[in-house]
Amino acid sequence: MLKNNKTILIFLFVIIAAVIYALSGEKTADQSDITEQGLTIQSWTGKEGNKVFYVPAPQLPMVDVRVVFDAGSARDGDKAGLASMTNLLLDHGAGDWNTDQIVERFDEVGAQFSTAALRDMAVLNLRTLTDAAWLKQSLDTLRTILQTPRFDEKELQREQQRVLVALRNQQESPSDIAELNFYEAVYSKQPYAIPPLGTKESVEAFTRDDVVNFYKQYYVARNAIVVIVGAVDRMQAEAMAEDLMAGLDGGQVAEALPEVQELTDATTIKNQHPSTQTHIWVGQPGITRTDPDYLPLYVGNHILGGSGFGSRVVTQIREDRGLAYSSYTYFSPMRRKGPFIMGLQTKNAQAEQALDVLMQTVKQFIADGPTDEEIVSAKNNITGGFALNLDSNKDITEYVAMIGFYGLPLDYLKTFNDRVNAVTREQIDDAFKRRVHPDKMVTVMVGDFDAKK
Repeated sequence: MLKNNKTILIFLFVIIAAVIYALSGEKTADQSDITEQGLTIQSWTGKEGNKVFYVPAPQLPMVDVRVVFDAGSARDGDKAGLASMTNLLLDHGAGDWNTDQIVERFDEVGAQFSTAALRDMAVLNLRTLTDAAWLKQSLDTLRTILQTPRFDEKELQREQQRVLVALRNQQESPSDIAELNFYEAVYSKQPYAIPPLGTKESVEAFTRDDVVNFYKQYYVARNAIVVIVGAVDRMQAEAMAEDLMAGLDGGQVAEALPEVQELTDATTIKNQHPSTQTHIWVGQPGITRTDPDYLPLYVGNHILGGSGFGSRVVTQIREDRGLAYSSYTYFSPMRRKGPFIMGLQTKNAQAEQALDVLMQTVKQFIADGPTDEEIVSAKNNITGGFALNLDSNKDITEYVAMIGFYGLPLDYLKTFNDRVNAVTREQIDDAFKRRVHPDKMVTVMVGDFDAKK
């Protein structure tokens, strides 16, 4: 509920600005840059050793700030879920403010704040208006969350209970069960096998010291990147980034993750669950974000199962046989080899048939490769829709953060379409034959197998 006149004023200001901008019919500066001359990303190293990435976007009086730490669940070690818990607790009391006061400070100035912890990274997001007073309050609050989280014991206990509820819910979800089984089987004892939320035993065992120590080790300046996209100039961006990092310990960059080991044979895991459909995940270790085979595999996968209707997997499984409403394939590149995943959901009674069609489709694709017509269509679809993927500051912020975190070239977005168009059929054939191995994949099936009898 809107609590006061100031909040109402801010809310109306945001709505009016957005409507006026939409009615103007103009592109954002970012959209124009991408479609006409390419997005320019500015970057520098801050005084505390962190990297900063900045894109000016002056059309709307807003700015997006994303702070990313190499502090995802791959850093949990033997305390599964610790990265997620630490990230979750950052805004549950910081400096002189409790959780409700932090929420109120953002609400008062129309700002949006969120956090997330993935396998590779931990993220803090802020979207705020650039009016001087409102911007200052938003950034002061973000700085306090970053630099002086309280990690109150009561908040830890409360969030432990909420996570335990979430873990119980996971065990009721066949898709969640399939995902957990898949990552555990594909990555075994490697860090990507660690369940991001943790386990019942690990979450119950967390202490405040565990959280504080994780924060002190990984939430440090040299382990961070700051991304700023919006209506601020370079001088303002430099000041903002410096202010956010100044109170953090310099620390060290997180040590390199161990290499991912390839699978040596095929494994099938069947998990009995009283669901109406069987959820199937099939895959193997795939590629890193900087892998030289990334674009040939990306374009090829668009044809295989990454483009929805029209892809081979959907055509074979859904359109020709009606075996599944949803079927797909994709690469999920990470710092180390993220997974190549093929998946579908189908009636329990036809799970084996659907799986067989899926495997035959990928085997045929690897053996024969795509047609010239498929390649042309895939390239047109990818390049034609690329600018639409970057039509908001939020989207641009996400891409720039990815570029910064994984150390990709600053002209990555500028040159993307040209590099896609340069991919050849021979490169796709070669990459899939070398990198995708149907005879060495993990297959996870979660469903009611007794129902088929």
